Amino acid sequence: MSWLLTIPLAIPFLSAVFAFIARRSRWGGWISVAGSVALLVASAFLMAATIRHGVVAGQMGGWPAPFGITLVADLLSAMMVVITAITALAVSVYALADINEAKERLGYHALFNVLIAGVTGAFLTGDLFNLYVWFEVMLISSFGLLVLGGRAEQIDGGIKYVTLNLVSTIFFLSGVGLLYGMTGTLNLADLSQAVDTVENQGLLTTVAVMFMIAFGIKAAVFPLFFWLPASYHTPAFAVSAVFAGLLTKVGVYALIRMFTLVFDHDVDFTHTILLWIAGFTMLTGVLGAAAQSDFRKILSFHIVSQIGYMILGLALLTPLAIVGAVFYLVHHIIVKANLFLVSGVAERLTGSTEVYRIGGIYKSAPLLAVLFFIPAFSLAGFPPLSGFWAKYILVKAALDVQGWIIAGVALLVGLLTIYSMTKIWAEVFWKAHPDGIEPTLGRLQRSAQISLLLPIGALATLTMIIGFFPQPFVALAEAASEQLLDPTAYVTAVLGVPE
Repeated sequence: MSWLLTIPLAIPFLSAVFAFIARRSRWGGWISVAGSVALLVASAFLMAATIRHGVVAGQMGGWPAPFGITLVADLLSAMMVVITAITALAVSVYALADINEAKERLGYHALFNVLIAGVTGAFLTGDLFNLYVWFEVMLISSFGLLVLGGRAEQIDGGIKYVTLNLVSTIFFLSGVGLLYGMTGTLNLADLSQAVDTVENQGLLTTVAVMFMIAFGIKAAVFPLFFWLPASYHTPAFAVSAVFAGLLTKVGVYALIRMFTLVFDHDVDFTHTILLWIAGFTMLTGVLGAAAQSDFRKILSFHIVSQIGYMILGLALLTPLAIVGAVFYLVHHIIVKANLFLVSGVAERLTGSTEVYRIGGIYKSAPLLAVLFFIPAFSLAGFPPLSGFWAKYILVKAALDVQGWIIAGVALLVGLLTIYSMTKIWAEVFWKAHPDGIEPTLGRLQRSAQISLLLPIGALATLTMIIGFFPQPFVALAEAASEQLLDPTAYVTAVLGVPE
């Protein structure tokens, strides 16, 4: 079933080629939409295969593992590819109205599709070196998207973004070299067995910390997160949305994969560090958001705080905690991408993203107000929206192991998140615009209204479906958790049944 693994990679690359050829016309956006639809269909087939058959693995070029390039999808990988496709489709439809002709001529749609290919590849790769390759594909394309337009604040944010990611690359490659020197392999399934034979377990723990730093920078955890709020508010809103939804989650995915499959030899040390990181990430992110007055900066700091919840699930490393981390990943990608899309429409209607300088949307555009309310208060954990169930599972997992303090931190951060979302609601939507502007949707062309509101409405609907009918999604997260905590099926699918 190797084709199930390669098609989700081939589609965005082909879309990027055709979009680049068509960059001087308006067809680039529609190519992105068509490519995203095709990716969603392909990812759905892959998801169905992992549910029906278990872990799916393929060896590229006929080279057997661990010597060749392996692509592999378990339930977590397949879920992440599906949610990537959903995000890509929502953002590509939104971009039809958000991205102007100048950015299209500069290659926005080609860069966007290369980014989606990089994210998909990171979720499907079965070896560490190719994970590095996909990270670099993401870095190059995301930097191009970040500075597209060339404004001073974009260049400033792009430099910070690239600098910290280059530091991450140094730690990543250094860890790869040391790990290969100790084990003689970089295949993840093979590594899960090879690390048990390493004599110097202390050095192995040091390498684990190096990977923790490398992936922690990608995930924007404390104290390595400051590049994110310095850059995510600067590009086009479509770019901010796809960044907010996907990029940090690749770092979280890599941490979950490595610290369940490979680095499970010194859990008391490594996962205690992760627990402290989770707590400080939640607190510093939410406090940073409380101090901001720009719509996108508030949302950017909340990316940081919400990443802390996902790391909390990994740090606790109980079955329920991993279920919570997986569920939170899916919930947060949908909600956070949607909030950035809403901020873009709000800016179009009111003329700014500074919350104290705008307002009046609830009275003039109540539909947009409702579409903000759903993801915003899902992020805050209001029942019965998806964020409530995600937080409930993680807090219960913490209480089950007598983690009273970290559970208290998680609840406090939820309350402070409510404060931030309420501030946006009060300033942007409830109060009148200080300049007397009536921010009606009628100010937008009919085609722009459809392109901007359709993906927002679809993502809000998905948030409500997860919230009102959580059981199927929790069941998938439970199955993914079982595969993560018992990697036997993963190893067998990649390496085969031992003789």
